[in-house]
Amino acid sequence: MRDGDMKNGHRTGWLAVGLVWALAGASLAHSGVQNAAVKARMALMGEIKEATGVIGGMVKGEIAFDPAKAAVARAALVRHASEITPAFEAQETDPKSEARPEVWSDWAGFAARAEAMATAAEALDTGSPEALADGLGALGQSCGGCHKLYRIEK
Repeated sequence: MRDGDMKNGHRTGWLAVGLVWALAGASLAHSGVQNAAVKARMALMGEIKEATGVIGGMVKGEIAFDPAKAAVARAALVRHASEITPAFEAQETDPKSEARPEVWSDWAGFAARAEAMATAAEALDTGSPEALADGLGALGQSCGGCHKLYRIEK
């Protein structure tokens, strides 16, 4: 392996770890949500978290690499990515919501970031652990880029 490959692999590993930790904390904040639309959005994000967790677990070696399971997780990410903007079109809120008002005041930016997540999910190569790790970095960047601007940390 070349030195650059090692550096990229290390960076991808840390991105995967960070993404999984960020998503893990989100599930604790979802109890007590009253608004049905907000609850549905949170459930959608939970499904994205679950699929990302499968891929992240494989990349980190916590889950045995299985190309079929990776492909199922990838398909879920692709499907759910297409559901993000429709889930946020209604400006629904709830005291437990993690959506910042900027979702709607910067709708074009939000939609572009959701599309970036879809592109990263579609580009995931589930054929090998190395290819999966390479794609997870881009997926993590797309998720993190959106969360920094549009998600309230609770």
